Amino acid sequence: KVTRELLEAAPELRIVGRAGIGVDNIEIDAATDQGVIVANAPEGNVRAASEHTVAMAFATARSVPQAHARLKDGEWAKGEFLGTELNGKTLGIVGLGRVGQEVAKKLDSLGMDLVAFDPYISEDRAEQIGAELEDLETTLERADVLTIHTPLTPETAEMIGEAELAEMEGGYIVNCARGGIIDEAALAEAVEEGIVAGAALDVFAEEPLSDESPLLDVEDVILTPHLGASTEAAQENVAVSTAEQV
Repeated sequence: KVTRELLEAAPELRIVGRAGIGVDNIEIDAATDQGVIVANAPEGNVRAASEHTVAMAFATARSVPQAHARLKDGEWAKGEFLGTELNGKTLGIVGLGRVGQEVAKKLDSLGMDLVAFDPYISEDRAEQIGAELEDLETTLERADVLTIHTPLTPETAEMIGEAELAEMEGGYIVNCARGGIIDEAALAEAVEEGIVAGAALDVFAEEPLSDESPLLDVEDVILTPHLGASTEAAQENVAVSTAEQV
């Protein structure tokens, strides 16, 4: 984390490069006060993050890790996993930025209908992507699979809580954007109670994820340790982009 204390300790510092999209680990106000430029690499890991999102959507809809674990334990649990086909289902997208648009393109081509919530994008642009623009409540109601692609801001912090999860009855939730956007305790409870069919998360409010997290105790919650940008190509792309920014 690039904090005010760190910035004030480096009087010769001119630029902070973030090898990725989000800059929520940098105190922007403090950087501004010190006259330090903050630059990100918004393009480099878009494909990697979007591919991981698609993988997580299929993993939760078909219980891939759970079935794998049972088989490794010596169980042929063929009759215990009845999956959901994504073809013909509705994908709800919260945030139609670069990654959200790439996910939309991929899952549209796989036969999903698209509905999106993003107050900062025009209806014309959403239409070009092939998505219907709706408010958050309608997006949640219509989505069979909900995917999150917003930065973590005061506006988006815990924007998906108990009430919002109740709107998604029987659906699946994927978050490969930022932790803290979904109320994790509420999500664990919603999946445990069968309100939400399943969830797949790559990001968490606190990382590394605490051993005490309620998410770890729910079978139909799939977790990965913030792997969205962890491909060779993405790491090279963001490194080169950051060097160019400097």
